Amino acid sequence: MANHQSSEKRIRQTATRNARNRYYAKTARNAVKKLRNLNEKAVALELLPKVVSMLDKLAKKNVIHANKAANLKSKLALHVNKLV
Repeated sequence: MANHQSSEKRIRQTATRNARNRYYAKTARNAVKKLRNLNEKAVALELLPKVVSMLDKLAKKNVIHANKAANLKSKLALHVNKLV
């Protein structure tokens, strides 16, 4: 276990951030999944900006990589545009 006060604090901070990042990433994955499973274009167009915003925020905070966010946004936009 850690011997220094600063390293103990660092361990606490890391655990807190890890839990928070895991929650946000899981929430985003569920939102992406929900959008991919939609078959109605009107509903998908309504949900797309919210999911894109969520992915941008995660990329900005380095929870996910910026390129991964870009790839997901691109694929989701293609999916929504294909819907009838």
